[in-house]
Amino acid sequence: MTAPAHSARSLFVTMPVADVGRSTAFFTGLGFRFNPVFSDETAACMLVGEQASVMLVGPEKFAEHSRRPAADPATHALALYSFGVASRDEVDAVSAAALAAGATEADGAEDHGFMYSRSFFDLDGHGWQVMWMDPAAAQPAPQDQVAASA
Repeated sequence: MTAPAHSARSLFVTMPVADVGRSTAFFTGLGFRFNPVFSDETAACMLVGEQASVMLVGPEKFAEHSRRPAADPATHALALYSFGVASRDEVDAVSAAALAAGATEADGAEDHGFMYSRSFFDLDGHGWQVMWMDPAAAQPAPQDQVAASA
C-alpha cells in the first residue's frame, strides 16, 4: 500500500493559549508559518504539515468551540504535541530556539539511534516534542506492507 489510508483528510487541532499574538510570535520563531485566511486577533492557524494545522485560540474563542472548560496546561496535561523535523541537528536547533524564546525544557534529549527527540513546555505550558526519525526506520518492511493491505 503506497497511498495514505485517508489522503483527503486533514487535521486541525485547537489549542487554547493565553495570548494569541505572543504565541504566534513564539511559534514563528521556531520556523512555523501561519495561514492568514484562518487567522485574526482571536485565533492563528499554524501550519504543521501539508494536511495538519494547530489553531492557537484565545480563551474566549476556545470557550465558543468547547462545551467543557479548558484545563490549565501549566498544571494539567491536555495532550502531548509532537512534530517531526528533517535532521537531528534541527531537533537541537528548534529546541534551543524554543528555550531562548521562553519555553522550559521538559525532558533531556532522548536518543534511540533511529529516533532522536527533545521536549519542552511552550509559553502556556503545553508539552511539545521535536523529533527526527531515520527515514529508513519509518518505512514498514515489505512483508508488513503486504500484511497491512490484506
